[in-house]
Amino acid sequence: MESVYLIMHQRKPNVVELTRRIVEAFSRCNIRTGAEPWLRERMGEMGESLALPLQACDAVLSVGGDGTFLRANALASGEDKPLLGINVGRVGFLTEVELDGLEAACRRLKEDDYTLDERMMLCAQAQGRSFLALNDVVLSRGGYARLIGVNAWIDSEPVGRFIGDGVIVSTPTGSTGYSLSAGGPIVCPELSCMLITPICAHSLQHRPVVTSDRQTITLRLDADHAQSAMVSVDGQEAMSFHAGQTISITRSPVSARLIRLETRSFFEMIRIKLTEWSC
Repeated sequence: MESVYLIMHQRKPNVVELTRRIVEAFSRCNIRTGAEPWLRERMGEMGESLALPLQACDAVLSVGGDGTFLRANALASGEDKPLLGINVGRVGFLTEVELDGLEAACRRLKEDDYTLDERMMLCAQAQGRSFLALNDVVLSRGGYARLIGVNAWIDSEPVGRFIGDGVIVSTPTGSTGYSLSAGGPIVCPELSCMLITPICAHSLQHRPVVTSDRQTITLRLDADHAQSAMVSVDGQEAMSFHAGQTISITRSPVSARLIRLETRSFFEMIRIKLTEWSC
């Protein structure tokens, strides 16, 4: 690998020092670094050396937590670039490297000593727009202080009418995110499926549903409970949603390509991360 494009959390208090440390580590391994426009501006004179555009880089580097990783994935997937995450957040289910392992990671990238982990993504279509999601698509009440009703179909078959705070449709990768917090199952990312997880369902009969990635999930906001709600995609895109509108979710033909350096299994990582999270 010869070059990487740096995506970073904008609210990190030590963003300048952190960026300098990362750029210098890659430079010692003769890997060039590009960066987002806002970050180049923040770095002052050093920013001039970070003008390498995303299209000219071999990979995307996310520095932050899972939120930063998901934003970086949207850029990486759009340019068909592999993605590596360095965790400086809290849990970091998606990130691969801790900051103290940066030097070793640089050397391995330079030597092309890594594997690519392909992860399925979702394609959500609503209001004439299309969105890609690595984790999930969420139809929720947003900031409104009342329950909403969501009708759900798999292909043309009704699944149910969910009354509560909303519904999450997630990938196996996203099963350890919001879906997990809402009571959904942990799903091995090697599986090809989609999950429907109700959020704070008002009825005890509503339980998470796992369906094939070859099917289409359709959600419609029920006018009997609310006239408006919110749709968010990977926590990055958010838009208003109104009664009677539908959103269609299928497996995307585009896959995320995640750079892997560690040999830990998925379930080993789950044990470690969930233990850290509970402390």
